[in-house]
Amino acid sequence: MARSESHALDKHGHFISADTDEKTTLEKLLDVVERVGNRVPHPVVIFVLLIGLVIVLSQLLYWAGASVTYEAVNPETHQIENVTTGVRSLLTTNGVRFMYSGIVQNFMNFTAVGVIIVAMLGVGVAESAGLVQALIRKLVVVAPPKSLTYILVFIGIVSSIAADAGYLVLIPLAAAAYLSVGRNPLAGLAASFAGVAAVFTVNILVKPLDAILTGITNDAISLVRPGETISLTANLWFSIASVVLLTGVVGFISDKVIEPRLGPYTGTPPAEEMPASATVTTEESRGLRYSGWALLGLLAVFALLTLLPGAPLRNPDTGSIVTDSPFMNGLIVFIALAFLVAGAAYGIGAGTMKSSVDVIKAMEKAIAGLGGLIFLLFVISQFNAFFTYTNMATLAAVKLGDWLEHAGLGALPLLIGFIFVVGALDLIMTGAIPKWAIFAPIFIPLLMRLGVEPAAVLAAYRVGDSPMNAVSPLNAYFGLIVSFAMKYDPKAGVGTVIALMLPYVAVLFILWPILLGLWHVFGIPWGV
Repeated sequence: MARSESHALDKHGHFISADTDEKTTLEKLLDVVERVGNRVPHPVVIFVLLIGLVIVLSQLLYWAGASVTYEAVNPETHQIENVTTGVRSLLTTNGVRFMYSGIVQNFMNFTAVGVIIVAMLGVGVAESAGLVQALIRKLVVVAPPKSLTYILVFIGIVSSIAADAGYLVLIPLAAAAYLSVGRNPLAGLAASFAGVAAVFTVNILVKPLDAILTGITNDAISLVRPGETISLTANLWFSIASVVLLTGVVGFISDKVIEPRLGPYTGTPPAEEMPASATVTTEESRGLRYSGWALLGLLAVFALLTLLPGAPLRNPDTGSIVTDSPFMNGLIVFIALAFLVAGAAYGIGAGTMKSSVDVIKAMEKAIAGLGGLIFLLFVISQFNAFFTYTNMATLAAVKLGDWLEHAGLGALPLLIGFIFVVGALDLIMTGAIPKWAIFAPIFIPLLMRLGVEPAAVLAAYRVGDSPMNAVSPLNAYFGLIVSFAMKYDPKAGVGTVIALMLPYVAVLFILWPILLGLWHVFGIPWGV
């Protein structure tokens, strides 16, 4: 976008043109979204208000006798059962008891807390040692500047193999990488967040989530064709094509829409995230070599624990490394160890760490910095538990599914409509697994009767379940992304992040369903 010679700074420290007519309609719309969104209260206040709303609604719907009957997969028996679910009030005797006595357990059951703490034990060492900054500089040196965005987006998409590691590691690294080459760090944050969150359910590799979604799908298939199943790789070809297409799409939006809107970065970033130059020093090179050797050693250890027949990190019953194996279930531990070992080795090689005391101090510093986020997750955990207890999310899912089923649409329109229903529900029910457990028994039998493969329905679910993750405040890591943004723009808020991510969400909800529709129309195999 062309800019005049006269510039001023807006309240976020971004360049603005003296001639406001130079802004496009889209930029003006996103500015409005940002201003409105930034007037939203602190995320903690939002979730406290939502808890109050859930309490009131649960009582009103309880008085109204709201309930639904549907077929669902029993997670213990894996059988399809008719289930009648009614709204439970949080103001009844049992509801009050649940709210009072479950607070600690609700927090303990919120897995995002444990994932963050474990991951940061390793990531904190790597950051304090200087490994992250050195890797950024190395990346900047070897990566052509024009491809940096696309590389970061691709890594973000593939990072879903490690569950939530992309949120914790890649997003802050991408922001710092942009800053190191003189680009706006918020643009790097947006590009990587879109890759990690908005394209979460597909990958070029098989990941743990695939095993769970496939199992639920096979249980639903048995309603129509007992004994028929699909494999873990039933969506592999579609997933790979999606990764290739969306890497290009997200990268293009980042470079052509997001970064021009943000303009040059003029704020003051944290001192530790301002690389002095894009070159790698002799000490850093030695540290990177030590880090590489240490990482190879760790990989060798895990190869012995995983690859050999009967290895302890394989599934003890099937021998699988991917499906319900200790290795995949504890993958975040492997990631934390990788950063810990690599970070400590780098510190020794580069001279930034002298002893084990330095390593321990780095861990303590990382955990201490999570105080505000842990408090936010505590509040979110209570909201999630209360909302789940009321069964209101189940009622919403079933009602939306019934409406779509009886709309009298053909197979393809029904698939596309299903995508948007899943996307809408993702705003209030972000978990991929519980939504699929409800939707699969409804839509797989329905679409199979219309000649649609079960793999196609699962692919449609992947498309619908991903994009809204980038704008849903109920995403467990949304508050973390806001905090990352505030490091570079202290006045950033919920609206800032939502305004950054809306272009991605809008375009993905257009192009990704088109890809799925073409795949279905031309009968391309979904996987193997």
